[in-house]
Amino acid sequence: MRSIKPTLESLNHWITEIPAKIYALSELDLSDRTQPNKWSKKEILGHLSDSALNNLQRFVRAQYEDQPYVVIKYAQNQWVELMNYQSLPIDHILNLWLSLNKQIAEVIAKIPEDKLQNSCKIDEEQTVTLEWLIKDYIEHLEHHLKQIFNTL
Repeated sequence: MRSIKPTLESLNHWITEIPAKIYALSELDLSDRTQPNKWSKKEILGHLSDSALNNLQRFVRAQYEDQPYVVIKYAQNQWVELMNYQSLPIDHILNLWLSLNKQIAEVIAKIPEDKLQNSCKIDEEQTVTLEWLIKDYIEHLEHHLKQIFNTL
């Protein structure tokens, strides 16, 4: 297929695996904040939903906007707080995460090979490709899944 096939396979793997892993955890385990300034596991999953929401937009826009596409940053702590993940039922957060990532998988699967090389400016000093942005999204996802499940 293409150079991002393993990345897409990883995303689809997590879409399939995460629900059972989440439901294996207790509400107490999901809601516990190990330290006052740290996110609970529910909030980490919420953060991954915020990341999906922001990256879905990036993966679409980077295909058609002028290059380099300028990646818009978001304030992750404020998003987690304002989205109120700590107070939401886990079903709500999980369904949001699943829906967003299923759509991301659809978008990634349809990106033409040449568009993967589109330029994306992530800050003043760094410009990367759309392919790099997609792979980074999965690395970020897996980093936080390790935090939720302690090991994968």
